[in-house]
Amino acid sequence: MGSPKIKILIVDDEAAIRRFLKPYLEAEGYHVLEASTGREAMNLASSHEPEVILLDLGLPDVDGEEVLKSLPPWSRARVIVLSVRGRVQDKVSALDLGASDYLTKPFSLVELAARIRALLRRDAARQEQAPSIFQFGELFIDLDGRVATRAGVDVHLTPIEFNLLSILIRNAGKVVTHALLLREVWGKHSSGQAHYVRIHVHKLRQKIEKDPARPEFLHTETGVGYRLIV
Repeated sequence: MGSPKIKILIVDDEAAIRRFLKPYLEAEGYHVLEASTGREAMNLASSHEPEVILLDLGLPDVDGEEVLKSLPPWSRARVIVLSVRGRVQDKVSALDLGASDYLTKPFSLVELAARIRALLRRDAARQEQAPSIFQFGELFIDLDGRVATRAGVDVHLTPIEFNLLSILIRNAGKVVTHALLLREVWGKHSSGQAHYVRIHVHKLRQKIEKDPARPEFLHTETGVGYRLIV
């Protein structure tokens, strides 16, 4: 008997979008659930515990952001927002509320499938690792011991650099917004000081990347924040 299929919940009030997505995802081997309203999505997310939620923001009863807020902190669901809202602020808001990724409609099915696979792959890798030990490329990071090495050589990170790296590692694969990094590293009164983040990310890249000008791990999401690819 095979392992159970990964469940994906499509949340979109347009039946045409659901008809567009469902057969493709089923052909990829997923078990697909559908919801046309926010409340239906909340019920299905609670009762079926999907691994991935594809969420439209413009729902007829409640805004998609309310669906994001309703997911408990321990939910295993990774949310990819699929929306016609293309403003940077819309993306920042959704990502700050816990979305893992954001695609603007219209989008490529091939790209969507790749992003789903990447999310699931990173989740599986994190589950296999010890809670505080991470390794990617030549980098070895012990978050609890606050130790970083590259190719076996100690990397000296300042407290701020280590805190930034810790947050990015804990959210590997997700876009982490400037606002979240400011709040977590510098405190709630640092709002609007995005240059703090840019300066220290630049310094962090100098220490962890082979070529800081073409980073392998620490990628910029222009106008939004940063994404650690491992």
